[in-house]
Amino acid sequence: MNYKNKLTKALSLATVVVAASTSSAWTQTSWKIAGGDSQGSSQHVFGLKFVEEIEKKTGDQFTGALFMNSQLGSEQDTVTEASLGTLDFSIIAINNVTPFSPTVGIFTLPYVIQSLEEAQLLTQGEVGKELVENTVRDAGVRIVGWAYTGFRVLTNSKKPVKTLADLQDVIVRVPKNEIMIDTYKAWGVNPTPMAWSETFTALQQQVVDGQDNPYVTIDAMKFDTVQKYVTNIRYIFSIEPLIMSEAIFQAQTPEIQKAVLEAGLSATRYSAKFLQENEAAIKQRLVEKGMVIDDPANGEKEWIEKATQAVWPRYYDSIGGKDKLNKVLRLLGRNEV
Repeated sequence: MNYKNKLTKALSLATVVVAASTSSAWTQTSWKIAGGDSQGSSQHVFGLKFVEEIEKKTGDQFTGALFMNSQLGSEQDTVTEASLGTLDFSIIAINNVTPFSPTVGIFTLPYVIQSLEEAQLLTQGEVGKELVENTVRDAGVRIVGWAYTGFRVLTNSKKPVKTLADLQDVIVRVPKNEIMIDTYKAWGVNPTPMAWSETFTALQQQVVDGQDNPYVTIDAMKFDTVQKYVTNIRYIFSIEPLIMSEAIFQAQTPEIQKAVLEAGLSATRYSAKFLQENEAAIKQRLVEKGMVIDDPANGEKEWIEKATQAVWPRYYDSIGGKDKLNKVLRLLGRNEV
């Protein structure tokens, strides 16, 4: 079943689930919060802060229980479960929202976001508000906060990679996201789409040679034990929204809804602070553990040109039109396309 049909079925069942759950789920004091990454990750840090804030803002009427390491299913599965109302919250990579609400793919287009400050500007401004509305409409989930994890750098166990020529014989795992898959194809390689929960084992068994993720995630997931070489590409700044079941959100009083949104904003700001204060130390720790870090040759120029020229036009329609991308580029002070 494709994502569209799966989501249609989920939304059609949501009313039944809501009616059946009114006497219990809506009055629960502990919400379940799924996360794909492990303890120590940006997702985990963000989730802990959100729980702390929701307790504070509701006078301990509500709390949250974190289920990390994909204990409650894959990130894409949790989108469906949240749309059904059978899961309260999930912290997921933005690329795992895109199959359900394609316009958020603008944050996954290669080389659009080039700094934490740009990520904050877009997610917490008018662009972010529009994408929140779109995910409610398309997927039945509401983005209530944003975790910032940093640039997805390339790691592999085979050799140093500084040029696209170096990359050609490296087998790279990517998420099941068409934009990311097409980006690697633009670089001349066919990546291996794979669920996040399968990635560590695949790297360990050398089914694939490499993957890309931010330094915080590489450290938290202990990828240094199965990867040696790092290439500082900056093609995607990893944003991980906290989604909430829209049915559950609407079932709350206005006061609780306000508390959820305020807790999400507090956790969002804390996530940015965490990244700013810890990324450099995490990077150094990975070097001390034996990872070798290189910058791409010629300032990543070839990577940028091939990715933006091949991938951006292919996704104008899905993100809402070329004008949507130009609006973002104008906000970031860059030339339009």
